[in-house]
Amino acid sequence: MTPSMAATPTEPAEMLRATLFATVGADLQRVETRLREELRSDHPYVDELVRYGCLLGGKRLRPALLLLAAKACGGVRDEHLTLATVVEMIHTATLVHDDVIDEAGVRRHLATVNARWDNEASVLLGDFLFTHAFYLASTLPTTHACRLIGHATNIVCEGELRQKGLRGRFDLDPAEYFAVVEAKTAELCSVSCELGAFYAGAGPEMAQALSSYGRDLGIAFQLADDLLDFQGDEDTLGKSLGTDLQKQRPTLPIIHLLEQATGRDRSDALAAMRGEVDEPLPLLRSLLAKHGSFEHTLNVASEYARRAAGRLAGLAPSVARDTLSDLASFVVQRRR
Repeated sequence: MTPSMAATPTEPAEMLRATLFATVGADLQRVETRLREELRSDHPYVDELVRYGCLLGGKRLRPALLLLAAKACGGVRDEHLTLATVVEMIHTATLVHDDVIDEAGVRRHLATVNARWDNEASVLLGDFLFTHAFYLASTLPTTHACRLIGHATNIVCEGELRQKGLRGRFDLDPAEYFAVVEAKTAELCSVSCELGAFYAGAGPEMAQALSSYGRDLGIAFQLADDLLDFQGDEDTLGKSLGTDLQKQRPTLPIIHLLEQATGRDRSDALAAMRGEVDEPLPLLRSLLAKHGSFEHTLNVASEYARRAAGRLAGLAPSVARDTLSDLASFVVQRRR
């Protein structure tokens, strides 16, 4: 474990910030500078919109993964800074569009673009971010990154479409749920790690191992998000919660509950998910706790985190490798 992770602060978010700052903080700051340089316009309305959108990207997890993979495989180059900027733009675009779909009002303690402006501005901003990201990727000497990022982005968008098609499907098979999570959340984490390794000179086997690490980490991250949607606090998280419930999207806690519950409990859970009761969230929280669905989801998330850490076995010992391993634990423990 890295020294920073062993420090006294025990809140996972603070521990993460400390260890990332110690390992790739300077490079992340350079990426932040690149984002602010790229996300601007000569037209005042557009400039305000894109600059505001830059604030909504979140924890910068995907750029951090790309930079950590690079550092663990040889070192950070200028191409990595460009690619880290690209993956964050793509991620932010998906968040802006997600907020429209979810009718969310808050993200990162700020009003969402759709809440501050409107849905039209959100859709167009997302398009701006997507297209600018692909332009930026095209400035690299080869088309390798464009191909990987283009394919990954297509998988992410397909995953979002698949998720929409599953609304109200409370009989959902867990395997189908995990396939959607792998597409919509884990794919961009996976490609970030693969790009970091590839452009640091890693061989195909190591690049694939880091790609698999990112995929497992992304699934663990989403499972933790599923829990936070029921157990989290909006003031702490700084974003709207309960959107899966409002949109009747079955996540792993609900899938497990409906597999375990019978009789009145099952009928009450279905009624809550279908919006047929006045206060569905407290009822579901009680049923999820009663039937061990929170514990089950946390155990599955922990298993994916352990798998992710195991993917790093072929890397030479380094602070970057240890940080990647620590990240796997963090995504399960986090409360924001």
